[in-house]
Amino acid sequence: MGQGKQVIRQIDIGRVLANLPLFQQLRESELTNLAAGTREVGLSKGQILFQKGTPLDGFYVVVHGQIKLAFSSPQGHEKVVSIVGPGQSFGEAVMFMEKPCPVFAQALEDTRLLYIAKQGIFAAIDHDSAFARRMLAGLSMRLHGLIRDVEDYSLHSSTQRVIGFLLQLAGTSAGGPVEFELPASKHIIASRLNLTPETLSRILHGLSELGQIAVKGRRITVLDMARLRQFDELPRPPCAKDG
Repeated sequence: MGQGKQVIRQIDIGRVLANLPLFQQLRESELTNLAAGTREVGLSKGQILFQKGTPLDGFYVVVHGQIKLAFSSPQGHEKVVSIVGPGQSFGEAVMFMEKPCPVFAQALEDTRLLYIAKQGIFAAIDHDSAFARRMLAGLSMRLHGLIRDVEDYSLHSSTQRVIGFLLQLAGTSAGGPVEFELPASKHIIASRLNLTPETLSRILHGLSELGQIAVKGRRITVLDMARLRQFDELPRPPCAKDG
């Protein structure tokens, strides 16, 4: 489990934990105990945090940066399962199951994490039933997201998957335009959406040509949120394949 170079200044672990939604209702004494079993991990861009098959005796919270969770197929193709950003956590389910991790984790940019040992988590669960419920709620949301992914891959076209992803990034604004930056390279996002990079580029270009979005590098502008929500499908070029 790699500890990379110190990429940003030392942080106040207790303060960071107190500001995370999962821990906001813990008492100060419980946060102090939790912080005692927590350590910082700094990663440089591209550095591997852990490989597939690594056992985890705790879980991670992203303070700054981004982490890619992915696995490789027997053919060598990479499938991105999740892109984890600031304030988000990963590894809880593996920690509870006490089984090897099914994915590897890699920093997409210089990243600072907190690694929270399971002993502190189990102690908090024993002393605070509300904390246990929040842990379960977080894991349930993660499972719901995985089920939604399977549904998207099975029932939704490639265009619908891209539009859904863009709308998620754009947030809850009712109108437009809304500008934002893609959280990762188009290659990684394509893998996350179960598409080829070529298909993703074709869809973004098609939506731009139709006046639905504007694209400038990783900057995306949704010109009209309501209009994009109602958009169904791009014209398909001859012999085009999804994915």
